[in-house]
Amino acid sequence: MHPILNGIRLISFDLDGTLVDSVPDLAVAVDTSLGELGLPAAGEARVRDWVGNGSLKLVERALAFARNAPPDEALLGRAHEAFLECYGRDPGSRTRLYPGVSEALDGLRDGGWVLTLVTNKPFAFIRPILIQFGIEHHFALCLGGDSLPQKKPDPAPLLHVAAQFGLPPSQCLMVGDSRHDVAAGRAAGFRTLAVSYGYNHGEPVRDSRPDALVDSLAELV
Repeated sequence: MHPILNGIRLISFDLDGTLVDSVPDLAVAVDTSLGELGLPAAGEARVRDWVGNGSLKLVERALAFARNAPPDEALLGRAHEAFLECYGRDPGSRTRLYPGVSEALDGLRDGGWVLTLVTNKPFAFIRPILIQFGIEHHFALCLGGDSLPQKKPDPAPLLHVAAQFGLPPSQCLMVGDSRHDVAAGRAAGFRTLAVSYGYNHGEPVRDSRPDALVDSLAELV
């Protein structure tokens, strides 16, 4: 086992950019919603750098790019609704599980760790994606970006998870691909581990100084 797991009893995973590469499906939904408003497509490469703060912020960034100006609240609401409808119709056909994820989840569950999922993705989209890859049974608790009033990088979702299982944050680990995951984990008192792949707005996640960094989650087991 990876030394980062010493003394750890609960592991919280991010989803997008950590367990799955969901950008191809997110980009289709973004570009479809922009097209419905008569705006130019953003493209997958740009969307890859915008993911990480939840669907509303993703759509806001897309609108700001397409209009070369920040959107007002009404336009953002219309575009976000269109995005959610489009993404909800097909949240996973282009999404792929990263190498090493299945092996890591199997090994960690068999090793007795409590596994949870804390993502900024809307809760309604979590289960269909997990089921698609046959990994839904690994997680004792899943939180989406709309499950609580706060989302990462706020520590509240992680503190909620720790409290649900009666564990001190010092016995918990946050695993993610972005500075938001590292910041949330650090603020919650969790140990932090980052994956070197993923999104993180095009910046090296190493710069966020997680407690450990891996190239594959298979390194955990």
